[in-house]
Amino acid sequence: MTGEILDLHRPPVRQSTTVAATRAHTFDTFTGRLAEWWPLDPFSYGGSARIATVTLDGRVGGEVVEHWGDGTRRPWGTLLTWDRPAGFSMTWDVTGEPTEIELSFVSLQDRLTRVDLEHRGWERLTTQQRKAACALPGGYAGGAFDQGWSTILTALKEHLA
Repeated sequence: MTGEILDLHRPPVRQSTTVAATRAHTFDTFTGRLAEWWPLDPFSYGGSARIATVTLDGRVGGEVVEHWGDGTRRPWGTLLTWDRPAGFSMTWDVTGEPTEIELSFVSLQDRLTRVDLEHRGWERLTTQQRKAACALPGGYAGGAFDQGWSTILTALKEHLA
């Protein structure tokens, strides 16, 4: 052994934001109006110029799909759990091997909701896949998913403000 220590621990990406909206409205906006608030540039396959809409089929086994104006479908993942308005989980199929995202919507007050996101399963990816650029350079290994999810949750917060 060369004395090299292997880092086998791949911690999840965790992000949270607090929004000025009810839990049900926040959940419904997140799941039903993705194309309105999600920053499609750069967080999609086709970008805002190509995408006609993004759909989320709200049921276990349902897909999250971006639909292009030319009829192309680009799936983002498949729902693993669905508990409106408390949360859902899904595969995230844009990372090489599928990882998993879980979103929880927690009512703090009448019109105040915390959105908690956990993106896990990084141990399923090869070193090359963890380093590969995603929407942002650096991939998981370079912190791009931390930065990306923060940007996405900020966009949701601003949309609901």
